[in-house]
Amino acid sequence: MLKEIGTILIVTGLIFLLAGGVFYLIGSTGFKLPFDIVIRGKNFVFYFPIGTSILISIILTLLLSLILRSK
Repeated sequence: MLKEIGTILIVTGLIFLLAGGVFYLIGSTGFKLPFDIVIRGKNFVFYFPIGTSILISIILTLLLSLILRSK
């Protein structure tokens, strides 16, 4: 039981590490999808990444579906 939990935590950590690296690299390039909302005011910038959120949701859904089907 503890061995399985450990494996799950390690795999989850590696996924988060990989996702963090990808987000870091994408963020440094200024990449944004067409449905991302950016409102620039005089003293503020409001950024709502709806397109990015949808893309991440689709990717995670497909990835988790593949992982759960393999068991």
